[in-house]
Amino acid sequence: MNHDKDYDRDHEEVARDQMNANALTQILESSLEIETELMRTYIITAERIHEDPELRERLQNFAEGNAKRTRQLMDELSNIKG
Repeated sequence: MNHDKDYDRDHEEVARDQMNANALTQILESSLEIETELMRTYIITAERIHEDPELRERLQNFAEGNAKRTRQLMDELSNIKG
């Protein structure tokens, strides 16, 4: 079986090429806002939890995950904008 041609991969590349930088920037900026808001929510909630240290730690871990994605989104936006 020849796997040189992958229908999904080929069409994904076409779709990516067709998306202009402005549309991509809008999507990434919207995602950045969402991730930032989630991070804030997790941090604030974790700070208010005193009776359950395990839940507090999990919420802090969620916030760290959002912080990582936020940095990645900022890097992508920076690459697009040049």
